Amino acid sequence: MTTMVSVGSAHGLAAVLAQADAVGLAAFALLAIMSLASWYLLVAGGLRHRRLRALARLTPEAFWQQPALAAAQQAMIDRDPAADPFARLALEAIEATHQYAGAVALEAGGCSHSEFLTRALRRSIRAALRGVDAGQSVLASVGSTAPFVGLFGTVWGIYHALAAIGASGHASLDRVAGPVGEALIMTALGIAVAVPALLGYNGLQRSGRAIQAEMEGFAHDLHARFALGTAVRGDDRPRTGAAASAQGC
Repeated sequence: MTTMVSVGSAHGLAAVLAQADAVGLAAFALLAIMSLASWYLLVAGGLRHRRLRALARLTPEAFWQQPALAAAQQAMIDRDPAADPFARLALEAIEATHQYAGAVALEAGGCSHSEFLTRALRRSIRAALRGVDAGQSVLASVGSTAPFVGLFGTVWGIYHALAAIGASGHASLDRVAGPVGEALIMTALGIAVAVPALLGYNGLQRSGRAIQAEMEGFAHDLHARFALGTAVRGDDRPRTGAAASAQGC
């Protein structure tokens, strides 16, 4: 047992870092940064998707259970549309319907209410999905490049180990195995960084597609509701949303 502990302490990550030059340390530092960034994005993305999946159920339910359009609009405003893309989607539908029913409809370029509403909903969905997919490109990059960074560290470590062995004039197995084995630790580190990033990326991709499907389903229901041409009273006009002249058709 004493021998195993001694070997483990003499030949390991600490030994690799102690013998590494600036290039080897830079490769290790890059792997450490990749690992920290990927784990942060995984945790943050997982929490964000969990919240969005809950909103996908709660916000449409809160909208459809309101007895009147004005009450539904106020319910969506109360749910903080800046942080709730489903509430923002409903407010965009209400805003587009009011705008098309108003004087701005004369400037809509001859498009129908359905087309005008569809464009507003699509813009809202695209803006929301940019937040849903935030950080996933970094995870994909880490998953695809980390093994090669580790392999580079391994090759560089082996080169220096063999150069040192050659300079000493002793090339026995016991002298080669230790330095080469230590250098191979960099390859293992690269794989250890890449695997969680790839698995997390795939998981967030699946979750993101499910959230997108929920958002598109809610948008479809909103379109079916407001494209029917429901009358809108002037005193019910919303006070939020972009100017209709900026939306256009």
